[in-house]
Amino acid sequence: RRHACGPRDGPGRRAAMVLTDLSRQLTAAISKLNAKGGVDEDAVKSVVLDVQRALIDADVNTALVAKLGKEIKGKAMAAVEDEEASGPAVARFVEKAVASSLVSMLTPARKPRKLVRGRSNVVMFVGLQGAGKTTTVAKFAHYYKNRRFKVAMVCADTFRAGAFDQLRQNASKLRVPFYGSHAETDPVRIAREGVAAFRKDKFDLIIVDTSGRHRQETELFREMEAVHSAVEPDDVVFVMDSTIGQAAEAQARAFSESVEVGSVVITKLDGHAKGGGALSAVTATGAPVIFTGSGEHFADLDPFEPAEFVGKLLGKGDLSGIIRAMRETVDEGEQLAMLRRITKGHFTMRDLYEQLTQIGKLGPLSKVMASMPGPIAQAFAGMPEGGGQDKFKRMLVIMDSMTDAEMDMPFADLMAAEPRPRRGGPR
Repeated sequence: RRHACGPRDGPGRRAAMVLTDLSRQLTAAISKLNAKGGVDEDAVKSVVLDVQRALIDADVNTALVAKLGKEIKGKAMAAVEDEEASGPAVARFVEKAVASSLVSMLTPARKPRKLVRGRSNVVMFVGLQGAGKTTTVAKFAHYYKNRRFKVAMVCADTFRAGAFDQLRQNASKLRVPFYGSHAETDPVRIAREGVAAFRKDKFDLIIVDTSGRHRQETELFREMEAVHSAVEPDDVVFVMDSTIGQAAEAQARAFSESVEVGSVVITKLDGHAKGGGALSAVTATGAPVIFTGSGEHFADLDPFEPAEFVGKLLGKGDLSGIIRAMRETVDEGEQLAMLRRITKGHFTMRDLYEQLTQIGKLGPLSKVMASMPGPIAQAFAGMPEGGGQDKFKRMLVIMDSMTDAEMDMPFADLMAAEPRPRRGGPR
């Protein structure tokens, strides 16, 4: 039942920017004030109405939109009362008001569970069929494997015919151990045995994929409760399809009443019109959103932080997210050792190879650039899927053809050395 792993998967393709229309409408509304020399109450009301329309277009609950509009207007009018306040000054104040109100709306009542290396963290995934649960399980495994977790996957979905093969193939691509059975029909037994085996082998993260169904919800919830009792997970992750919009709240509550949902992953946020409704509805239940997903590739999973998410919506980028990802994927000791070598003039091609490899772990270059502040992100907006990755790959392939002596030679000495002919001639 336990299967070996296969070849490493390639870099994920570029995920589409999240809620693009909402971002464009919010920034356009606020920028109106920049063109004004002075701003009055009518100008603020106009901008607040534009912000509210943008949120309603994104399917955010109308009562919530009305509440946010009142908060934003109240904060903005404090700046307008200063008779000498210029349009740009008020625009900055309105922008801060919009940001703080949206962050408040998206901030959960409780903190998400932190997974820790060095102990077995069992995470159970639940959700309805078609939400992208099994794909998200693989993305989740990829994310934590890149952060040096020892990861394993268990397929306890015996309802959907293709679930076993899909998860096994993904496990093979990720080079992650997998437990499941074509013959066994009892999901509780598979989950119990798989988790026990991986706990014995001291895996840091054991991910359990469960059945999802459109109908027969009573049977689904009964099965979910049985699997939950058998594996006693540290966290239950509810995978929710953003395309259902505000209906997400009722769905999330139904799952929460069956098992204690600790975290939420929202999928298909490829600029879908109802994404705002899904986000606002799920956070209203108190369960924290930990990731958003878009696309089918393993790298198409982004950690969700309300302040960073709102910053991207308002064109401010997500530099803190990039810095956090670098800290999580890069070994600090190795970086300090490399810094010492560089200061002594001993930077080598091997050092460059390691740096390029670490950058590649952040995801496609186009996705990294989309997290930069407005003008930079816009400059890379037209970059094709996987943009920049081909050049990275080519540089790594060239370095793979070098000898150990060349790779470990100080960079300055290598550049001054006599060129060595390569087979196949120049390209």
